[in-house]
Amino acid sequence: MPPFELLPGAAGSPVLLHVPHSARAVPPDVRAGIVLGDAALERELDHITDAHTAELAERAAALAGLTPWRFVNRLSRLVVDPERFPDEREEMLAVGMGAVYTRTTHLGELRPAGADPEPLLARYFRPYAEAMARAVAGRLAATGRAVVIDVHSYPAEPLPYELHATGPRPPVCLGTDAFHTPPELVGAARTAFAGCGGTELDSPFAGTYVPLEFHGEDARVHALMVEIRRDTYMTEPGGPAGPGLGRLAAALAALVDAL
Repeated sequence: MPPFELLPGAAGSPVLLHVPHSARAVPPDVRAGIVLGDAALERELDHITDAHTAELAERAAALAGLTPWRFVNRLSRLVVDPERFPDEREEMLAVGMGAVYTRTTHLGELRPAGADPEPLLARYFRPYAEAMARAVAGRLAATGRAVVIDVHSYPAEPLPYELHATGPRPPVCLGTDAFHTPPELVGAARTAFAGCGGTELDSPFAGTYVPLEFHGEDARVHALMVEIRRDTYMTEPGGPAGPGLGRLAAALAALVDAL
């Protein structure tokens, strides 16, 4: 199984659905560096995985009038988190959740103190970032613009690792970037998800993902993070999807069609 996959859409689509946290797979050599027992690791995967978001993106792509492209992480974020930045300025390092996690969602030990992140960064993080940058460049070359829609989910109740857990936890959180998220993109998302219970901006999670070579530099790259509260479409934690998944897929497809 490849660690990530670019699934082609229509040649004329500028939209790239990015699904970074949907998988549970942990390669055996990476598993060897994790201190949790098997049952504890499964519980951690239940909490940390954005379950069913790859299926959500797949369904939305099938429903859209112009098929978007999809970039899907096939490995768990416990291998590396491709949306972190591997430097000391990343605030999630404060809770052991930088590019290579050292703590669990409940702030327990995941990897031994002092474990070297470099082998995982070299093997997984950097190739992912480079491939994602190429995918965005491909949409720019083909259509003159790129729209990255980050597809995530989050728990109904805050987990201990969350740094900004006191704000609203709406059915759909829309994460924005001051440079890359124009008002019309936010408006299209609010309209598309109007029937899904309500939206809020940047609460409980803020920001969105843009490859570093474009971030703050290329205004042709637009980006929005869509964070869906898990109790609206699945049994928490880590359980099966319910009928809400279909409603959300139709809403996501409507957003794609509006772009």
